[in-house]
Amino acid sequence: MKKTLKLITEHNAKIEYLTEDNNQGKKNYYISGVFMQAETVNKNNRIYPLRIINDQVKKYNEVYVKNGRALGELGHPQEPQINLERVSHKITELRLDGTNVVGKAKILDTPYGKIAKNLIDEGVSLGVSSRALGSLKEREDGVSEVCDDFELATVDIVWDPSAPQAFVNGIMENREWIYENGIIKSVEVQKYKDKIKRIPKHQLESEIVNVFENFIRQLKRKSVEILNFINKY
Repeated sequence: MKKTLKLITEHNAKIEYLTEDNNQGKKNYYISGVFMQAETVNKNNRIYPLRIINDQVKKYNEVYVKNGRALGELGHPQEPQINLERVSHKITELRLDGTNVVGKAKILDTPYGKIAKNLIDEGVSLGVSSRALGSLKEREDGVSEVCDDFELATVDIVWDPSAPQAFVNGIMENREWIYENGIIKSVEVQKYKDKIKRIPKHQLESEIVNVFENFIRQLKRKSVEILNFINKY
């Protein structure tokens, strides 16, 4: 069964920093605050039904937080999966407080975690960005409502979450993903794979070159779009 989903991100700058001394005389760094909000039309003109958020908080706690697997990254990842090389923190608490999802995360002593700690020590203001897969439906009032297939992937640490909002939505949400038999695949990459599979063997070599050249052209076009967008700011 195939299901096409989009990568959905939301940003929140209202985060507190906490430090605690551990037994080794070192500081443990934490971030805490509102990670997500339900039943409120946000700045992305998007709304999350409370029942969906409630279900996802319960599931995320059961599958990830309780098993010490609730990891997040530093920056704006473009994939729904966790990249262990970029992990910066571990979410230790996630709970519903009214219509807010309140969370707490310990910043780890990983390379990217150390960067986050140094930024905090230097007084840099950080925020969080939830990362999820799901689909959206547009209501009559023009608001995009998150559907039942919404699935929370993690909450990442980001810099100045309000500034890159349009950039992240424009790039990340234009990418679609296929959920098939428990495996998440990029729709764009899957299209190229399917095309290659349909090529007759005697035409394989020449056609693969054509497919690759087309992929490079698409990549260049996307790069130009990104640079043009960045230059506006």
